[in-house]
Amino acid sequence: MARRLTPRRTFKGGEALNGMRRERPHKPPLYTAEQRQKRDSSPWTLVQGALAPVQFLVFLVSLALVAHFLLTNNGQYVATMSVVVKTLTLYAIMVTGAIWEKAVFGRYLFAPAFFWEDVFSMLVLALHTAYLAALALGALSPQNLMLLALAAYAAYAINAAQFLLKLRAARLQAGAPPSGFAGLGAIP
Repeated sequence: MARRLTPRRTFKGGEALNGMRRERPHKPPLYTAEQRQKRDSSPWTLVQGALAPVQFLVFLVSLALVAHFLLTNNGQYVATMSVVVKTLTLYAIMVTGAIWEKAVFGRYLFAPAFFWEDVFSMLVLALHTAYLAALALGALSPQNLMLLALAAYAAYAINAAQFLLKLRAARLQAGAPPSGFAGLGAIP
């Protein structure tokens, strides 16, 4: 969407910026009043708020175990099981997140407010599922399996950042000051 230029009446650092400034396109609010009420009253909001930090902790522990295995070639079983546990927590948060989205927005996935987060979540889910399939089929060497886990974790980290930015936007729109990592990764 192109930005409209409007005359600038203020000066920055004592200089006018070519007499023009860019106007930001209007963004619709993340939630309508009805959706905010549904979000606040849904038990799935609490479930998401509890699962997100648990999943993030599991991710950090597993990441350390995978990195340890790749660097030392020791601890393959523990690293492998940690990725399986991480994947199971991902499935849990994806299923409950879809239920939450249905309760708040009336659809299980791809509600306009979370469309791109959901699209990227599908990539995260596919990479984690590919890990489980490769593990079950013995399709990859242990090192390549762990590299696949790292790719899944990189996608997860990007997706978690998307949700953190969405949480921040929701708080700003609600007039609350942004607060660090409160509700890390939880659906806003």
